[in-house]
Amino acid sequence: MSVEFAPLLIETAYRKVAAAIGERILSRALREGERLPSETELARQFGVNRSTVREALRELESRGLVQRRPGSKLMSVSRPRHEAVAAGVSHALLLHDATVRDVWEALTILEPPIARAAARERSARDLERITAAIEAFAAGQADTEQAVQLSAQVFRRLGEATHNPVLGLAQEPLLRLLEPSLRVMIDKVPQARARIGTA
Repeated sequence: MSVEFAPLLIETAYRKVAAAIGERILSRALREGERLPSETELARQFGVNRSTVREALRELESRGLVQRRPGSKLMSVSRPRHEAVAAGVSHALLLHDATVRDVWEALTILEPPIARAAARERSARDLERITAAIEAFAAGQADTEQAVQLSAQVFRRLGEATHNPVLGLAQEPLLRLLEPSLRVMIDKVPQARARIGTA
């Protein structure tokens, strides 16, 4: 009888370095704006070469956890922006074959509670921004691209007015997926702009 073993999954060194730094950032041991040591110093501390550290920093940068300040060679801790998070989730949804109908259904489930939370939590400034976004959408419907951007902006302003970062993070990937379908609807269906404005 022959004995067989399953192949080992060996994590690459740069992923281990990225995980170690990422864990410090997520645990708040490293705070937003705090500078990381130089690549040379990180390589010394981790016992790896600089190219491994460089690759780890690239991965962390792509996740929005670190950024290089203009004119500086050092990386500093950053907070991921909604756009960075949304892009990753949008790609994942596309790879899972999310349809326009799926996205629209998710938005119709998500947006009413967001609107209620916005009505409850909004400041006077938030109300001004929401009103301005709605008025801009109503006034600027000559151009398809402008109509799409202004429509999404209304949703975003509502999300911001909740003052709940989780709702904004949940909303943004759906809006990114919805925008291309809005372009098609606005171009092909004459009443689409009015219906979107009413919704």
